[in-house]
Parts: sequence; C-alpha cells; structure tokens
Amino acid sequence: MNIQENISLKAYNTFGIDVKAKFFIEINGLAQLQKVLELKAYPQKFVVSGGSNMLLTKDVDALVIHINLRGITIVDENEDEVVIKVMAGENWHELVLWSLDQGYGGIENLSLIPGNTGTAPIQNIGAYGVELKDVFESCTAMEIATGELVEFDTEACEFGYRDSIFKNDAKDKYIITSVNLKLTKRDHQINTGYGAIEDELKKNGIVYPTIQDVSNAVIAIRQSKLPDPKELGNSGSFFKNPVVSKKTFEKIKKVHPEVPSYEVDKNQFKIPAGWLIEQCGFKGKRFGDAGVHEKQALVLVNYGNAAGSEILELAQLIHQEVDRKFKIRIHPEVNIIK
Repeated sequence: MNIQENISLKAYNTFGIDVKAKFFIEINGLAQLQKVLELKAYPQKFVVSGGSNMLLTKDVDALVIHINLRGITIVDENEDEVVIKVMAGENWHELVLWSLDQGYGGIENLSLIPGNTGTAPIQNIGAYGVELKDVFESCTAMEIATGELVEFDTEACEFGYRDSIFKNDAKDKYIITSVNLKLTKRDHQINTGYGAIEDELKKNGIVYPTIQDVSNAVIAIRQSKLPDPKELGNSGSFFKNPVVSKKTFEKIKKVHPEVPSYEVDKNQFKIPAGWLIEQCGFKGKRFGDAGVHEKQALVLVNYGNAAGSEILELAQLIHQEVDRKFKIRIHPEVNIIK
C-alpha cells in the first residue's frame, strides 16, 4: 500500500492552492478503498476526487484519499433509454463527450462543468436549465465507518438546489464510488430555454438543434466567460444564486429595473449572484493574487500564489457587501475546508 507523506495538493484542487497533505494515497479499486478505510494508524481521513468544488485554506493533517475509480458500463437499455454506470473517478466533461459520441442525450447542458462524476450527486450539479437529478437513477457509496456499499436512489439523495443528503445528514459518512444515469437514445428532450443557448444557436444559424449542437453552444458560452482552471485557478461558480421573496425582489426592481431574474414560483424569484456581486463593484477586482474574474463576477480566481485563506477573506468581504447593499445573503456553493 503506497502511502506517501507531505504531498502537495496543488494538482488536486482546481483553485491551485498549494497546501500539503500529511499523508496521501491514490485509490484505484473498491477493495483497496475498503482496506484504507480500515487503517487504524490513520484515524483522520480526507477524500478528494476532481477537487473542483472545494477551497483548501490550510494543510490537511490527515490521510488524503484520492478517488481514481474508472470505468463506464451499460447496465440496462431499451430502444429509447440507456442506464449507464459511471465510476466516481471519471471526469464529468469527458463523460458528457462520451455520451454524445454514443448518441445519448440528457447531460449535454452540463457540458464543461469541472470535476469528477463521483462528486456530482453531492452538489446536484446543474447548468442551463438542467440538474443532475433530472437524469439520476442511483449512486453507490461506501460507508466510511464500515466499508459497506450502500445504494442511494433519487429519493434517498434528497436533492435540492446545489444540495443533497451528502452535504447534510450523510456528510463525511460516505464516499460515492459510482453513479447510475438514465439517458435517452432517441426523441431527446432539447432544452435551450435557459441563458444564452438560443442566442448562440441563432448566431450559428441552427434552427433545429441536436444534443451535440446544444453541447457546443454551452461550451462556447462557458468558454467565453469562464476561465479554464488549468490556466487560472478557480472553482467555477463560488456562490449559489439566492432565491428571494417577491417583496424583496420588487424592492430591488424599483431601484434596479434591469435586474435579471428567474421566477421560481409566484412568491419567489432567483437573482443571479454574479449580478449582485457586480453591482457591488467587485467584478475584475484583484486583491493580491486573489480576485474576481473580469468576465464573470460569480467566479473567484487565484492569479498564481493566493492562499486559500485569502480567497476566503475575499468571499467573506463580498458576502458582507451584498448583504449591506441588497439585504440579501449569498452562500458559497464551494465546500470550504478550514
């Protein structure tokens, strides 16, 4: 068993924060994972996969377990649908591209989301009108205390907006090892009504888009405003879009008639957190090597050597200013490791 000491985690988190793991091991199989969880010599354990949804603010005084379980298999199919089992270490965007190559639809709107498949249910990842729960069948997770494999269906996962049981009652109790998704093989449901997808399709003269066209549009939109973590450290959207009451929304609209919004129901509206942050003057601002991206205020970035604590301080400052100006509290989408 190859357990290493004092390993930099810079390559294992998309913010590119250079902190060290006291101990580190890469997991390539379920039996290996079970053995590692049984190790009494390392009582403190910390799990990482794609590292796309966390902010490390200090060295990790634990055994860091890097989940690198790979493989995609078909577990069920008929003429219309297919259920695929995706191991937790598979890169999410590569999975989207693979599904498109097979002609499978359902996750094209989730193109270019960073991270690995195993963390997708934790966050109930979503973009451009689609969430993971829309195609989710089940996931298998290993209970950390016992090493036993447990299956969670959609109901058991308790999905919410960027939320699940794995961020609440089951937090730090399970390691997701695989995810089952149900995708369409024909009669795909094309979803172009959210964001700028329709504009991007029109720009390219596409009237009757395919799932590949939708994916290409999403990729183009994301690349136009979101930085590549390989080039500029970031974790995508740092904050959740807040949902506010109709009364609060109408107060803001009186002062800012141009406020973008999405009606959740007749009494609630979702306001883009990026717009709120931009109105507070943070877009493009830099504080040392920590900053707010120049094209998308929802994205906090590491310009090179920012400490995780510096990114966190900036996030707290933004939170305070949005609360002061709009009386709205925005909450991190990113998991902050203190």
